[in-house]
Amino acid sequence: MKTHFFQSALVAALLTAPPTRAAEQPDQLPPPGGLAARPPGVEARQGQLPPGARALRDVAYVTNGHERQKLDLYLPATGTNLPLVVWVHGGAWRAGSKQECPALPFLADGFAVASVGYRLSQHAVFPAQIEDCKAAIRWLRAHAREHGIDPDRIGVWGSSAGGHLVALLGTAGDVKDFDRGENLGVSSRVQAVCDWFGPTDFTQMSKFPSDLKHDAADSPESQLIGGPVQENKEKAARANPIAYVSKNAPPFLIMHGDQDRSVPLNQSELLAEALTKAGADVTFQVVKGAGHGFGGPENVARARDFFIRQLRPATPK
Repeated sequence: MKTHFFQSALVAALLTAPPTRAAEQPDQLPPPGGLAARPPGVEARQGQLPPGARALRDVAYVTNGHERQKLDLYLPATGTNLPLVVWVHGGAWRAGSKQECPALPFLADGFAVASVGYRLSQHAVFPAQIEDCKAAIRWLRAHAREHGIDPDRIGVWGSSAGGHLVALLGTAGDVKDFDRGENLGVSSRVQAVCDWFGPTDFTQMSKFPSDLKHDAADSPESQLIGGPVQENKEKAARANPIAYVSKNAPPFLIMHGDQDRSVPLNQSELLAEALTKAGADVTFQVVKGAGHGFGGPENVARARDFFIRQLRPATPK
């Protein structure tokens, strides 16, 4: 078991990297107060791919599916047997877009990168969102060889609502109840998870100071599960990544600001504690002074270093 706790004062400076595309229109509902829809730290803008990198956009991972059931796949100019980092966007499960992807700079490090869209809570309630994310992972694994990707080295990264979904991908990789759609003979397990300030136990969010009324009927969490959180505790429990934690969970990097007034810090503390008790490999970093939606080059670099450590093969001696 490896558990590491870091605390550091990081400045939320923005990395600027340009739009990869303008074709996809995000849903018109604006992001709810405080829950980040824009990926923290980096905007993916057109023209910023490394020389020779290729982009396959709006790839349907469900045949004739919902318009949100698409992904963008980015491949570096050269390389085979590439590790893959998959970005899952935030936006309180009711906003946000795959259009902006902070993992694009990883192409220069020899990673393939994917950015996944999924149905929002106004389209379908939970578990539709994790079903979509797992379907996307299965599609990527099923088509890995044709794109030069190693199907056994897939990591996921998400923030806020995306952090919740990647945490579920990590802990519920073998939960067949969430496997729906195509490529069902292919695993949806992932090999590394970077969770930035994702919610976990919805029933405990209202216990801490917040700019949001988490138990209200119109809260993001309530809309996700289809009813007020405290009146639907079984549904909330089903959406909790902690419910599926085991010693077989992949390595986790969890990062959360100690001044977050949208998703309380305790949400990540609970997940880190559960992973530790199960004997999983978890690194938990409290970002001192940071609120919800932090970014900055130092924080993105920690995510990058985590994926390099977990997914890239050791250098031969």
